[in-house]
Amino acid sequence: MAGKTVTRADLTEAVYQRVGLSRTESAALVETVLSEICTCLASGETVKLSSFGSFVVRDKGKRVGRNPKTGVEVAIEPRRVMVFKPSNVLKARINGSPAEAEEDT
Repeated sequence: MAGKTVTRADLTEAVYQRVGLSRTESAALVETVLSEICTCLASGETVKLSSFGSFVVRDKGKRVGRNPKTGVEVAIEPRRVMVFKPSNVLKARINGSPAEAEEDT
């Protein structure tokens, strides 16, 4: 069930072939986009990509967890996590349905 992993090099090659920039310019463009997404997420902003989905940073509070092997309770410190919410358009594409015209995420 494991599929192909898309790498930065794959994204760079796709930009090179479809947009017509040089490979160096394509690599710089991919790096700039990924860097901007990382910067926004690190500052707690939501990144929304139309017809793709949203990357959202959430704060999780302190809680008590349990080691499943020993049963010992352990304090889990508060932390920030990133979640991805796919758009309805992306969900439709994944499931083979016709893409919806509206975007609600």
